[in-house]
Amino acid sequence: MVRVSDDIAIIQTLDFFMPIVDDPYDFGRIAAANSLSDVYAMGGTALSALAILGLPLAKLGAEVGARILEGGASVCAEAGIQIVGGHSIDDAEPKFGLSVTGTVHPDRVWRNSSGRAGDKLVLTKPIGSGTVTTAIKKGAVSDAVAANAIAAMATLNKSASMAAAQIGISAATDVTGFSLLGHAMEMADGAGLGLILDLSEVPVLDGALDTLAAGIAPGATRRNLDHFGSRVTWDSAITETERLLMGDPQTSGGLLFAVAPERVDALVNALEAAGSLASAVVGELTAEPGIRVK
Repeated sequence: MVRVSDDIAIIQTLDFFMPIVDDPYDFGRIAAANSLSDVYAMGGTALSALAILGLPLAKLGAEVGARILEGGASVCAEAGIQIVGGHSIDDAEPKFGLSVTGTVHPDRVWRNSSGRAGDKLVLTKPIGSGTVTTAIKKGAVSDAVAANAIAAMATLNKSASMAAAQIGISAATDVTGFSLLGHAMEMADGAGLGLILDLSEVPVLDGALDTLAAGIAPGATRRNLDHFGSRVTWDSAITETERLLMGDPQTSGGLLFAVAPERVDALVNALEAAGSLASAVVGELTAEPGIRVK
């Protein structure tokens, strides 16, 4: 973030990755929504985007790149911005993402470290995209399960961000590769607080628990749990499948808000009115140290 005046700061973000779904158009949509999410997680407004595209031209052809860009442009149009340029290269593996420029008031920037003891944690998308997309690659889920996951990942966090701005929150982050558990722990650690997550309140993508139970999980799931899990007190009723869910890496996941208890109902109502995919109160930040999943 770069402050340019008393009331304007520039946000500049960059994100790109290799395909997690086969359809080029859907890949473009998901990558664009994921790239835009960083701006919304800071409480900002997106202004424009630059595209980053790598493509093995001899293997896939320029028409695949065109479809990826079309998908990305469609999501940018939903966000009210344009892809104003970018750069492409002939690469061994396909890659796509955006560098996004946005603005925010310097005094109203959301951070992931400013939560307060007693704040409730509210999640705006279901989790489970890591296991479901891994299962898609294996042909191990139905078309309906795959379509639902793709739709969730391609959904912008714009409306959820705007709803939270209306109510007022303490802290925010987007839930991505470090999983719900990892990103919630980052919020707690940044604020010097403890954390309780309520697994029973966590929204889950259709099919995600089934694929985890079948042993389908990306490698990052176990790495997340190896990194974060030793600090967690797990209630005895939580199964191994449920632990894997909490460590599941997300692509274009939802926003996680810390909000004062007296504002949580208003935030949930605002998110529902905005059409958010979820508005689940999944835990709280505590003055007592320690990380607990119940």
